[in-house]
This record gives sequence, structure tokens and C-alpha cells, in this order.
Amino acid sequence: MSYLETTAQFYSEVAQTPEVGLCCVQSSPLQLPGLKIPCKMQEMNYGCGTTVHPAELGNQPTVLYVGVGGGLEALQFAYFSRRPGGVIAVEPVNEMREAATRNLELAARDNAWFDPSFVEIREGDAFALPIADDSVDVVAQNCLFNIFEPTDLTKALQEAYRVLKIGGRLIMSDPIATRPIPPHLQQDERLRAMCLSGALTYDDYIQHLVNADFGQVEIRARRPYRLLDPQSYNLDEPLLLESLDSVAFKIPVADDGACIFTGKTAIYMGEQAIFDDSAGHVLQRGVPAAVCDKTAAKLALSNPGDILVTDSTWHYTGGGCC
Repeated sequence: MSYLETTAQFYSEVAQTPEVGLCCVQSSPLQLPGLKIPCKMQEMNYGCGTTVHPAELGNQPTVLYVGVGGGLEALQFAYFSRRPGGVIAVEPVNEMREAATRNLELAARDNAWFDPSFVEIREGDAFALPIADDSVDVVAQNCLFNIFEPTDLTKALQEAYRVLKIGGRLIMSDPIATRPIPPHLQQDERLRAMCLSGALTYDDYIQHLVNADFGQVEIRARRPYRLLDPQSYNLDEPLLLESLDSVAFKIPVADDGACIFTGKTAIYMGEQAIFDDSAGHVLQRGVPAAVCDKTAAKLALSNPGDILVTDSTWHYTGGGCC
């Protein structure tokens, strides 16, 4: 049985019998005014973080959600779109599609603003999305792409890029590993399906996005997710997994590389009131300015005595300069 077949079987099981404690279901989902989440939907919140960032969801976007799960984030996205077909959820597992449909019908009873037609659930998978080119504003996935082996991850990212409009955004939440996961864990298909052994390191994860031609990536959050202990996982030392929330934009990659925002700032501390590097970066003395990692490195290298570059906060919500 391939890892994809194992994953399908696993999520068929947890669709029929919710497994409370899988991923981060013990955490509370994003609370929104006037939104009531059915208990059954909350029990099936099989994600490691969140892909619902209100700042990304203005102007009633068309959202493609890959892997519907219990329907919780599809419902949250519908909160912003509020129109038939505003959210399209693609799911390969029949039992999960059926469970999400039931949960969304429950949500309609508790939320006067919501109609099940707001979420269209389609059969399909991440490698051949049943969506036209350049047709959606947002593609989102939560704790799914980390399951894929590298070649399949490349296919999934290329598909997301294909269906996004120019300027559209890919919103993802996935586990990442603080060091490479040993082969014996990578090859455990059940652990991979449980989001415990397929995670890439941060650098590899971001490089996959850049290789798929996303020209700008912004890190929304990075937090501890799971600890793989030596006794249970046959390791020499504990291995920490982290949850990474990111937004990748379908814009051209610059000649000098993609812009990756991780919460760094540049602070000018020279004698003049203003610093202008003649490359589009103007800094006011003493005032932190958000910059991408690429620009931060250039400014620190070219002006080591005049510009202080702060460390990554791993929390960035816009307003910077690349």
C-alpha cells in the first residue's frame, strides 16, 4: 500500500470516528462574530495551525480549500465570501466529503447567515485540481501538504500556482522539522498520514515554494507543534516539530531572488535623519522598518555600522519593503 493509500484509509477512519487529539484539535479555532461552530465539526479540526487570516480575505474572495476535513475552515472562509460557490473544497476521500457535508448542514442550522451552497465540495486531489487556470483568489491547505513526498509536493504546489489568479495567494499551515527527519520515520506510512514524519525543514519547505515560482512568501506564525521522543520513535535525541503558517503570493520572482518575510526589521542609526539606499529602501533614523530577509542581509552587509537588523520574529502581517 502506498503512502497516499494509507493516508486515504486513515482519513476515511477518522471521518467516520472523529479522533479527538489528532493534530491540534484541542486548540480553539479562530472566533469570529456571529459564527457558531458545531461540536462535531470542532472534533474534526484536523489541522496544525490556521489558514484563516482575515486580512487576506477582503472583497469576498473565491477560495479553493484543498482537503476539506470536517469543514471547519471551509465554513470560516465562507464567513468572508458569503455567496454560492464562494468556497470550493476539493477532497479525495468519500467518507470525509460526506462528513463535511453533514457538518456544514449542522452549521446552517446554527448560523442564519450561512447556506450550504456557499461551500461546494468536489471530488479530486491536490495533484490534479478540478479547477480552471487563473480562477481563484486564494488556495488554502492545512496540515496536508506535509504528508506528501517531495515530488508530490512539487506537483501540488504547481497545481496551486496554476489555479491562482495573478496576485493570488497560497495560504498554508504545515508542520516543519527542526532537523531532517530520519529515513526510518519518513518511511512509516502511518506516521506520515498522522502528520508526524513527512515534515521538511524550514529551508526546504520555503525552497519548494520558491521553486514553484511564488515570488513572495510571508510567515504568519511559527510555533512548537509536537516533540518526537527517543523512546517512542527510535531516535538518538528528541526531535521538535513546529507549525508554520505562511502566505505565498503568485507574483514574479525578482532577478535577485524571492522575497521572504519572517518579521525582520532594519533600523537606521546613522547621523542623517533619513537613509536612502537608492534601491527603494528609505529608513527614518531610529524607526524600525519591516524588510524581507534578502533586503535585511544586503543592508546589514553594506552598512554594518549604520543599520541594525533585528532577528526574525516569525510573525509578519504586511507593511514591509522588499
